[in-house]
Amino acid sequence: MKKVFFYLRPYVPRMILGVTIKFTGTIMDLFLPWILSYLIDVIVPKENMGEILFYGFLMLVCSVIAWTGNVVANRMAARVARDTTQRMRHDLFRKISYLSCRQTDTFTIASLESRLTSDTYNIHQMIGMMQRLGIRAPILLLGGIAMSMFMEPVLTLVLMAVLPFVGVTVFYISRKGIPLYTRLQQAVDRMVRVVRENASGIRVIKALSKTEYEKNRFDEANKNIVEKETKASVTMAASSPLMNLFLNLGLTLVVVAGAFRVNAGHTQPGTILAFLTYFTIILNALLSINRMFMMFSKGSASARRISDVLDTPEDLHLSQKDHRDSPYHIEFDHVSFAYHVGRSEVVSDISFALKKGETLGIIGATGCGKSTVINLLIRFYDPDEGTIRIDGDDIQGIPLGELHEKFGIVFQNDVLFADTIEENIRFGREMDDEAIEQAIDCAQARPFIRELEDGAKSRLTIRGSNLSGGQKQRVLIARALAAHPQILILDDSSSALDYQTDARLRQALAKNFSETTTIIVAQRASSIRHADHILVLENGREIGYGTHDELMASCPAYQKISISQMGQDDRNPEKSSPNVHKINPLNSKGGEDGAPEGNI
Repeated sequence: MKKVFFYLRPYVPRMILGVTIKFTGTIMDLFLPWILSYLIDVIVPKENMGEILFYGFLMLVCSVIAWTGNVVANRMAARVARDTTQRMRHDLFRKISYLSCRQTDTFTIASLESRLTSDTYNIHQMIGMMQRLGIRAPILLLGGIAMSMFMEPVLTLVLMAVLPFVGVTVFYISRKGIPLYTRLQQAVDRMVRVVRENASGIRVIKALSKTEYEKNRFDEANKNIVEKETKASVTMAASSPLMNLFLNLGLTLVVVAGAFRVNAGHTQPGTILAFLTYFTIILNALLSINRMFMMFSKGSASARRISDVLDTPEDLHLSQKDHRDSPYHIEFDHVSFAYHVGRSEVVSDISFALKKGETLGIIGATGCGKSTVINLLIRFYDPDEGTIRIDGDDIQGIPLGELHEKFGIVFQNDVLFADTIEENIRFGREMDDEAIEQAIDCAQARPFIRELEDGAKSRLTIRGSNLSGGQKQRVLIARALAAHPQILILDDSSSALDYQTDARLRQALAKNFSETTTIIVAQRASSIRHADHILVLENGREIGYGTHDELMASCPAYQKISISQMGQDDRNPEKSSPNVHKINPLNSKGGEDGAPEGNI
């Protein structure tokens, strides 16, 4: 809750004004029964029509002031709740954007989405209700008791005898409710995860006829939420009937005692009527306080979940700059890493060095740690052991913004946004149209973009679902190339490209990005065979490092991959020259531009 108070601090003057207006309106509500009692017991017996009209008009004025004050104060409370939640949601989104990948893995994407939506909504509801009822209800409760005490002390003591029971009930049930609402929000996290998986995998689900299976998964998650919410709601709702029981029992005792006092001549009928009105006010105030505590319990649980994210310490600390003169652009020095502390390492003792403009190919079986090497280089994670340097600087001493500007990246499962192709390539960066056009040409995206009705201005759907796999990869590659990065990373980004397009892409990279250090993660040996260095991984360990020819002679694992994909002739380096072949556009046996498939 400390975070909520922090975000409310700028609006304290506005809240004080709103409280003042709310207080004035509530006091007018409290005066109405007393005026009515005085009118019945004192003014009406006089049979003076002028005084009756005067006090009637006075009641009307009090009613108008009460109504106006409550409306104005409620509107001010709504604006405070809106502005506070807006700032909190903005800061939460910003914090989520800067969480390290390890922290994101800990919270999970589904949970972060839930905290950013339903939890902030609960905070919004709590702030609004606390201002509307948190001021009015206590004033009505205390004011009602004070006015009834002033009018009829004996009957007030009868009523107050039941209030301790009401207080204990509200306190006990509210303390039980907060943990239940915390578990409810965790169940919401799980349902959000199921919905995300279904939305992103809808094509796979339909293709494999698993719609009913996924409906059952959603139904299970939905029932879990219903059970948690039912338990929390039933627990919190138990306070209302208990409060009604205690208060109506008190009302019964008041009516009985009041009848005896009227009969004995100790009080007046108008006083009893006003007292019953005050009792109704007190009852409604207590019910409002009960509702407020229910919302407070839910909001407290959400506030704690939001605070967990906002108070998360920075994971990737900026270390003191550590520079070492080196001829290499990129260096991995005995790097090891595990995603979870105490678990087995994903990559172990990885070492390699690249000079500026060189190309490294990384190949290996699925799950061998290829993408992890990339994640460590970009500093999505910090290695457990070893050092990673760029231009001789330890990357842990380079500010993240400055570090990431060095890269152009295409991830294995990258994302296109619901915008034009041109804006997906520009991606909010300042670059002219010429740079975008050059990137489109180099990424071999020009042929299919030219066929679109609006060209590069054509709009994409969410995740680029209106493009084929190969078209999406070429747009993503164009995005990576557009800013002419110092380091280009292609993480399995040619898997959906045919051999001809792949060959033309590698030729364009060699021609236009010769000064760019390139790292290519690939499943196809043909995509990396002409790289300056090839790193072969197996179970997170380096089992081969060298050129294609060197690995064909010394690394059985690479030899097996290469032969299975490109044929037995690749065993003989003389039949597979690493030099660039002359392109003959009429050579039908080669690629579309005459290059033999898989060669440049």
